[in-house]
Amino acid sequence: MKKRLFSLGLAVAMAASLTACGGSNTAETTKAAETAAASKDAAGESSETEAAAGGVIKIGGIGPTTGGAAVYGLAVQHGAQLAVDEINAAGGINGCTVEFNFQDDEHDPEKSVSAYNTLKDWGMQALMGTVTSGPCIAVADKTAADNMFQITPSGSAVECAANPNVFRICFSDPDQGAASAKYIGENKLASKIAVIYDSSDIYSSGIYEKFAEEAAAQGLEIVAAEAFTADSNKDFSTQLQKAKDAGAELVFLPIYYTEASLILQQADKAGFETQFFGCDGMDGILQVENFDTSLAEGLMLLTPFAADATDDLTVNFVKSYKDAYNEVPVQFAADAYDAIYALKAAMEDANVTADMDASAICDALKASMLNIKLDGLTGEGMTWTEDGEPHKAPKAVKVVDGAYAAM
Repeated sequence: MKKRLFSLGLAVAMAASLTACGGSNTAETTKAAETAAASKDAAGESSETEAAAGGVIKIGGIGPTTGGAAVYGLAVQHGAQLAVDEINAAGGINGCTVEFNFQDDEHDPEKSVSAYNTLKDWGMQALMGTVTSGPCIAVADKTAADNMFQITPSGSAVECAANPNVFRICFSDPDQGAASAKYIGENKLASKIAVIYDSSDIYSSGIYEKFAEEAAAQGLEIVAAEAFTADSNKDFSTQLQKAKDAGAELVFLPIYYTEASLILQQADKAGFETQFFGCDGMDGILQVENFDTSLAEGLMLLTPFAADATDDLTVNFVKSYKDAYNEVPVQFAADAYDAIYALKAAMEDANVTADMDASAICDALKASMLNIKLDGLTGEGMTWTEDGEPHKAPKAVKVVDGAYAAM
């Protein structure tokens, strides 16, 4: 099918020249304005904005804003909100105002399903979420049953996008594992590799399995593969000693930043000087409370976003994010920003209107996601296939002087 190139930079600058959402005529729009002016909702929604747009498209979001994975969820919430604000300032989607409602799931599958039900009761028409893989899989079963369109910014487990109504922005776990091994091999970073992974976590074990396959194809030797579980994720002295004794030149860590920060601290205390390489779950390590970021100097991670990139889109996004939240955005914020703009592009391709129900929107977006082409923060010319997977080039960053630098 013919692809539509959708530039985020152009989207921000678009004038609000689209027709009123749902095909409303002038009289209908005026009536909507009078009705909205007479009654504001409990959340204090601006009636003037809604009336001028001619309707509201409701997009929900789910992720952890409290608990151990809150760095991810807050980044996604903030990145998505920036995109929504830009889109509304530029005229909305097909002339409709976008309303965004983000619910906390504490990185818990049951609470994520509860958050989904809350958003359904609110009137959600499409879901941007969830953030982490376990909750995403639980919610994906519900969205499939409801025929609710779902785009996850960072749910990377294969099962997250197993249903035809679910698409993703990030790479899947197998793709991350293969890309990591290929990057290490092609750039000759090391030949003897140790792996420390969480065998109780589908994200970590999924990446490791594919990494091991591609490592063999790249001629890399895995000299130690040491597992831990959620019940033994505080003391890594045994795993580090085995990696050191095996002569590992690089330790691959397909794990989340919380455990990774402990590993770097314990490696330093043990005098184990080596290279460390992670995936997108590592992003956030520089924000760990009471963590000495100098221990992460030289740490490499596969991620599609580097905040120090000099292209206009990244520069503008980083500035806006800093102004709004007083911190440098991580990859998860960029994933969410791209997810909202992917929704915008697909909704415009499908001529989605505010009066369409969630199921009708889902059917339309499943087709339109195959038509669009997105120049985003996490990749240029991104496209999607029927299996919900994105196609874009992988990138890597390195921690230099306490900040991410593109490799």
